[in-house]
Amino acid sequence: MQSNSRREIGKARERWWRAGARLGAVAALIAAGVSFAADGGESRRRTNGFVLSPADVAVREILHGGVGRDAIPALDHPTQEGVDAGWEDEDRVLGVTSQGEARAYPIAILVWHELVNDTLGGIPLLVSYCPLCGTGLVFDRRVGGGEPRRFGVSGLLYRSDLLMYDRETESLWSQISARAVTGASRGARLRIVRSEMTTWAKWKAAHPDTTVLSRDTGHRKPYGQNPYGSYARRRDLIFPAPFARAYHPKTPTVGLRLADGTARAYPSDEVAAAGGVIAERFGGHPVRVAWDAETETFSVSAPEPVEVVEGYWFAWSAFHPQTSVAQTSVAKPD
Repeated sequence: MQSNSRREIGKARERWWRAGARLGAVAALIAAGVSFAADGGESRRRTNGFVLSPADVAVREILHGGVGRDAIPALDHPTQEGVDAGWEDEDRVLGVTSQGEARAYPIAILVWHELVNDTLGGIPLLVSYCPLCGTGLVFDRRVGGGEPRRFGVSGLLYRSDLLMYDRETESLWSQISARAVTGASRGARLRIVRSEMTTWAKWKAAHPDTTVLSRDTGHRKPYGQNPYGSYARRRDLIFPAPFARAYHPKTPTVGLRLADGTARAYPSDEVAAAGGVIAERFGGHPVRVAWDAETETFSVSAPEPVEVVEGYWFAWSAFHPQTSVAQTSVAKPD
C-alpha cells in the first residue's frame, strides 16, 4: 500500500509540473512532511528511460524524483540583460567569471530550471543548481577536452542531489561529485569552474559590467516565487540521504576538496564562531573562508587545485562522509 501511495504521489507531482503548478504542489508536500523513496533494489535497471546499471553508485540509491525526464526544463538558449534588469539588491545569484566576462544567474530562475547550457567568454559552461541540496556549481561542458555537451534534468536523484544527463551519451552525472555514474561516460569528470553564491548587490558591485540571465526564458514560470517554500529552513528532507547529524541539515556550508579526495567542511556556524573568517592551510594550500551573517553569504579564497562546493551541510556530509570539519566551537547534535 505504501509503495502504491508513493507511485501515485509521483504521478500527481508530474501532472502538477506539466500544468505549471509545482509551486503549490511541492509546498503542500513539504508542509505535509512527505518523503519520496525508491521501493526497488538492484533489480530496477531503467527509470525515466535511463539505464541504471552498471553504475558507480548503488542503484537502490538512485531515486525517482517524482517528475519525468526534462519535466524540469533546462535552458539551452539563454538570453542576458545588463545590470538594470530589475533584480533587487537582496536577490541571490550564482555568479561566475570566464575569460574576463562576468555573468549572474538568479536563483529565482535556477530554482525552476536547475540547468543552464551557456557560453561565457568563449567557454561552454553548464550552470547547475539543486534546490534540494542548495548546491550551485558551474562546469566546463567539454568532457575530457572534447566537444561541448548539452545537459538536461533527468528527473532522478542520488542522495537527494540532482542527477544531470548529457544528451550525447545519456549518461547520468552527479552534480555534487561532478562525475558520470552511469552510461558510456561513466567515471568521467566535469571540470568545476569557480563560482560564487552571493547577493545581486554584492555581485554587481564587484562586477559592474556583469550581464545577468534574463527572465525571458521562453517558459512561463512565476520567477520570484519559491516552489520549495520553507524547505531551506526545515530539518526534514524530502528525499533520504545519509549524513552526519552534527549540525542542522540545512546549515549553509562551504566544502573544499582536492583531486585525491581530501575534503574539509566549513559550516557557517563554525565560521561565525571564529569571528566570521577562518584562514588556514588545507592540503598544503592557503585558504580563506568568510561568512557574512547579515547577507548569509560566503566568500572563499583558494588556489585553483582546490574545488569549492557550497550547499547544505547534509549534502556535503552525504557525499563526503570522511570530511574533516573546521571546528571552532563544540558541535551540537541535530
